Amino acid sequence: MTPAQTTRLLPQAYRPLFAHAGFKRLLPALAASDLGDGMSVVAVAWLAIEIAPPGRSGLLLGAALAAYALPGALGALLFGRLLRRLPAARLLAADSRIRAVLLGCVPLAWATGLLHPLLYVALLAGSSVLHAWGNAGRYSLVAQMLPPEQRLAANALLSSSVSASIVIGPALAGFLAAVVGPAWLIGVDALSFAVLAVQVGRVRAPGGEPEPETKSQWRTGSEVEAEAGAEAGANGQGGAVTGSDRPTAGLQLLRKQPELLGVLALTWFFNFLYGPAEVALPLHVTDDLHAGAGLLGLYWALFGAGAVLGGLAAGALRRFPLWPVTLGIVAGWGFALVPFGLGASAPVTLACFTLGGLIYGPFTALSYTLFQERTPAAWLTTVLAARSAALLTAGPVGTALGGPLIALMGPRGVLAASGIATVALAAVGAAVRIRSTRRPASRPVHGSGPCGDAARP
Repeated sequence: MTPAQTTRLLPQAYRPLFAHAGFKRLLPALAASDLGDGMSVVAVAWLAIEIAPPGRSGLLLGAALAAYALPGALGALLFGRLLRRLPAARLLAADSRIRAVLLGCVPLAWATGLLHPLLYVALLAGSSVLHAWGNAGRYSLVAQMLPPEQRLAANALLSSSVSASIVIGPALAGFLAAVVGPAWLIGVDALSFAVLAVQVGRVRAPGGEPEPETKSQWRTGSEVEAEAGAEAGANGQGGAVTGSDRPTAGLQLLRKQPELLGVLALTWFFNFLYGPAEVALPLHVTDDLHAGAGLLGLYWALFGAGAVLGGLAAGALRRFPLWPVTLGIVAGWGFALVPFGLGASAPVTLACFTLGGLIYGPFTALSYTLFQERTPAAWLTTVLAARSAALLTAGPVGTALGGPLIALMGPRGVLAASGIATVALAAVGAAVRIRSTRRPASRPVHGSGPCGDAARP
């Protein structure tokens, strides 16, 4: 079968993507790095247990998992002044190279007997310090490569790749860890990022990087002049000092954009309310259903499969207003959790969890598409890095809250409460959105929008 015939078998929304040489070259490398990260979820934890001193495995396990994720939030803030002006491709390549080198040091240190727990945590922390910028570069590069009408489908493929890695990666790592050892699996992850760095270097966004845009493209001229004068006075300077000259530029810009700030707030609380459910599900399986790890794995496998299918379906959602669809996804996931609290049987809750994954699947693609469409091109990587930094805190905070809540309400109660609170979040978001749309129309912040009226929330 020829490539043209294969392309014709794809849904209409995805055909132009596989006709785009740059995106077609980049997608397999991104998928490989996602799979490598999916395997590392198991490998990082398993290796921590293997090298931990006696009686310290829990401490090292927590430190290793935190080091593999949380420094990205710190890097988004500390390196903003240095990195925000770099092209998206260079940000993605820089993050990939750092992860390739530092994660690659883990199996080498392990093979030579030099992998001390402190060195292990330091290598993991260093490998993730630019990950928020790399993730921002990934979606900014896609926005530069493709026309607006193709971005939602592209974002759907990228988010589906992440969902698929959650299903395949841990299962594959569980098998391979017993054969080759977890350290070498981390080495495979490093190799996948090395391949990604090479492929990114071969991709060029058409037209190059956009010209810098002024803050007036986000707000009215009077607002810019007023803030510029205030900031100039505060800094003792005669000229305006823009928000982009501060390390927290992305967060400052989001504060001036109520719609994007609303998307970020909705996503933060959505992830936060998911955290207790993630803690409660294993205890629900063991304490309420009196089952083992096999059933827990089935829950997550079905959720991941549903998320992959839902993510791929996101490309067909372009004809619908994105805000209502996004709020519907939040409410739908909440309703999927409520039967857990009603004492439903395992087959029923398995079906609900699968449906929840299917509903949740398009959320990431839709969220990124809203940011891509509402953010001036010159600010996109800065704003997406701030988004990633903020969201990195949501899951851990929710997870930390899950333990005390389980002690108070039990696993079933926490799952139901998480679902009800998520439905309430969607209702609050809808009320705020309706109220904001009823206000008198103001000057648009970024033209008429690249998607046209049909795709605007």
